[in-house]
Amino acid sequence: MPPGARIDRRRRETLDLEALTFTPVTAATWPRFEAFFSGPGAPKHCWCMVWRRTSEEAKLQDGADRKRMMKARVEAGTPVGLLASIGEQTVGWVSIGPRESHRNLGGPPAEEGERIWSLACFYVPRRFRGQALVRRLIVGAVDHARSAGATLVEAYPVDEDAPSYRFMGFVGTFLDAGFHPAGRAGVRRHVMRLPVAGKL
Repeated sequence: MPPGARIDRRRRETLDLEALTFTPVTAATWPRFEAFFSGPGAPKHCWCMVWRRTSEEAKLQDGADRKRMMKARVEAGTPVGLLASIGEQTVGWVSIGPRESHRNLGGPPAEEGERIWSLACFYVPRRFRGQALVRRLIVGAVDHARSAGATLVEAYPVDEDAPSYRFMGFVGTFLDAGFHPAGRAGVRRHVMRLPVAGKL
């Protein structure tokens, strides 16, 4: 071992990705979402509200406030995203919902007839990373958006060396998934799109 090298003692779990299933977060499945986001290392400071908050809601910075905001949206029937599971174990989260249920993410204006869904972020616990799970989350999110009537899925990833917004995914991953560039949103975020209407 090279001098100064550290042994990574964190436990990694190998996943059977062929057994992966996706469950939309609804009022009925909220307890699963709540449990997943309350676990060690989960983004419970955020509750995936960064791109959903109104200007008034943005004044409240506490994790409990953001959890309450998210729960209100779920109880109102607003699509917010999917939990990825293998058996009874939840292994990932992908935020996917109608673009109009978010703040301005920086994408081009919708054209007539377009129904745009935004894929805004991911969360995978550390012990499950390194298995290309994000690629599976993209596929699940796209399929879900298509089945809900979306004509276009829009994402906002960053370059791999970006110091922020990494939870939104990387450009190369979305290129591999068939997305194409559609501009920039600020300094770091790219806008990428995938037409989905009429595809199987």
